[in-house]
Amino acid sequence: MGVATVQDIRAAIERGEWRKPTSGLAAGYTQANVVILPKQYAFDFLLFCGRNDRPCPVIDVCEAGVTAPPIAGPSADIRTQIPRYRIYRHGELERESEHIRDLYTADMVTFLLGCSFTFEQDLLDSGVPVRHIELDRNVPMYITNRECRPAGIFSGPMVVSMRPIPAALVAKATAITARYRRAHGAPIHVGDPAALGIKDLQRVDFGDAPEIRAGEAPVFWACGVTPQMALQRAKPDLVITHAPGYMFITDIRDKDLAEA
Repeated sequence: MGVATVQDIRAAIERGEWRKPTSGLAAGYTQANVVILPKQYAFDFLLFCGRNDRPCPVIDVCEAGVTAPPIAGPSADIRTQIPRYRIYRHGELERESEHIRDLYTADMVTFLLGCSFTFEQDLLDSGVPVRHIELDRNVPMYITNRECRPAGIFSGPMVVSMRPIPAALVAKATAITARYRRAHGAPIHVGDPAALGIKDLQRVDFGDAPEIRAGEAPVFWACGVTPQMALQRAKPDLVITHAPGYMFITDIRDKDLAEA
């Protein structure tokens, strides 16, 4: 992109100069899933995240009406600095948008959840390939047969992201990502996708279809698109999220989320 800082990158997104998935962007900085919803639903959603912290690890919360995440981006504007937003009304996807200035109100609470893009640079630095970055694609994501623990009005299936990993490097990938508990942590499954209710890896629910090469195993991580399934089932009057793969880039360094 030709910009030097996270603040520059967010400004470029706000100007419309970056409208692609954000995997591989701002190496070294944590990316976040985003859920913005009216205050009346905020406690139930926080409880849902607490009961399902693998797919929904909370890294920051804005109080109602606050547009700058206090930890993740004190100089940011959550209304304009995500490449693509999704607007849901009564559980149905109404449209996608490049900003939400016209929708955001003083009653809205913003949740930022950890994202598996955060550990990808560590994988690359350790010699573990990340195929969707190689191919400049979005990560493949799938709705599984694993139900999350319900909380208040929220319930739904877990969503996973998948990265094909050479079989000999699966243990290394597991050890690396386990350190990033607040970015979904270690894989939840390795191998047969049918165990997660996934019939065909080429038929993704979100993102781009994968390219799996000889000697590679499909490795699945919990995914921050999971709340979007719960929101569709709960049917609140209005919820705004990021589009899958189009994340908010935070001021938090990846290394600060990694555990020893």
